[in-house]
Amino acid sequence: MHLSISHTTRYSYDQTVAYGLQEVRLAPKSRPEQNVLHWKTEIEGGKIELEFEDQHANKVVLISFDGDGQELVLHCSGEVITSDTSGILGKHGGFAPLWYFKRPTDLTRAGQRTRSLTRGLNADHPDPIERMHALSERIREAVTYKTGQTDAETTAEGALEEGAGVCQDHAHVFLAAARAMEFPARYVSGYLMMDDRVDQDATHAWAEAHVKGIGWIGFDVSNGISPDERYVRVATGLDYAQAAPVSGLRWGDHGRERLDVSLQVQQQ
Repeated sequence: MHLSISHTTRYSYDQTVAYGLQEVRLAPKSRPEQNVLHWKTEIEGGKIELEFEDQHANKVVLISFDGDGQELVLHCSGEVITSDTSGILGKHGGFAPLWYFKRPTDLTRAGQRTRSLTRGLNADHPDPIERMHALSERIREAVTYKTGQTDAETTAEGALEEGAGVCQDHAHVFLAAARAMEFPARYVSGYLMMDDRVDQDATHAWAEAHVKGIGWIGFDVSNGISPDERYVRVATGLDYAQAAPVSGLRWGDHGRERLDVSLQVQQQ
């Protein structure tokens, strides 16, 4: 599938920001399941300090902005050719060993609610892929998709307690539960072409688990499927904090921050 993506993120402040830094992970990489034809990142109100690959081989652009204005605009656009692999990415690569992806983080630490969610899955679903799909379905039932109930700091246990959340929360619960069952698992941020609309409010998130003999497989809990040709992988990490599209810090009395996002993903 030939996808066209246009993504604008606008930060506005009541007062001038003395100085700020933003790490931007919005550029997809060519992989066996996707070929990036071209990609462009444009900045208004700041400047690119450097570009590098982080510990997960994500493309990162480091942006600085100072007291020259009260607005920072990030505009990314490009085209990607994707293929449907039923969510299968294949064998593990990179410098990090598989056991690293079993590590809990503050956002994905398994507690009593997570362990209750996994109870009986090993016995009921001896096939590991079926087990992961069954886990995904349990999470969808336990955490209703609902915006405004959680935020970027909500943990997997917190989402289960709330009983509602968004794709980020679904991914965190999946990671916590999969790791509790001794599966290496990682968080994925990226783009998804919606079937019913072009304009979207945010990027998407899902999870991947490593199954012995097959490799990494994606699971989108929010939609109850494994990623297909409508998905574009951008960044991975142990949780949202390591794969966030934009993260950073600011100095000075900047007042209130306003965030506006314009995102279109459509078939070319």
